[in-house]
Amino acid sequence: MSQYLLDTNIASYVIKGNYPTVRRHLAVVPLYQVAISAVTEGELRYGVARLPAATSLKAIVEEFLTRVVIHPWDSAAAKEYGRIRAALEQTGDALGNLDTMIAAQALATGSTLVTHDKAFSRVKGLEIQDWTKA
Repeated sequence: MSQYLLDTNIASYVIKGNYPTVRRHLAVVPLYQVAISAVTEGELRYGVARLPAATSLKAIVEEFLTRVVIHPWDSAAAKEYGRIRAALEQTGDALGNLDTMIAAQALATGSTLVTHDKAFSRVKGLEIQDWTKA
């Protein structure tokens, strides 16, 4: 499996090219070790669908999606999702459902989640890196 699972915000930064530090990380990590969740794919496609006139954005997103591994949502991720969501709700620290699904997929695949969202730090056992930092 992939070593790094990009959260939607990091995938967006890759697509927009607005964080040089993210590009520097990608330059040293082999592409086969970088993936996104099918949940992130859905969020990216939603963003494009909301802007039908943005044809250049659509082309860039499609190019990104052809180059990155996309992990399908599966039973292993669903098991982690149930565990994570219940644990977070018990402590009153719940994440949004899509973020919980992405965190679950990172745990299920044994990947490090690459994100700029500090909320993921609430998920016990989740390894996180923020590629926006040097």
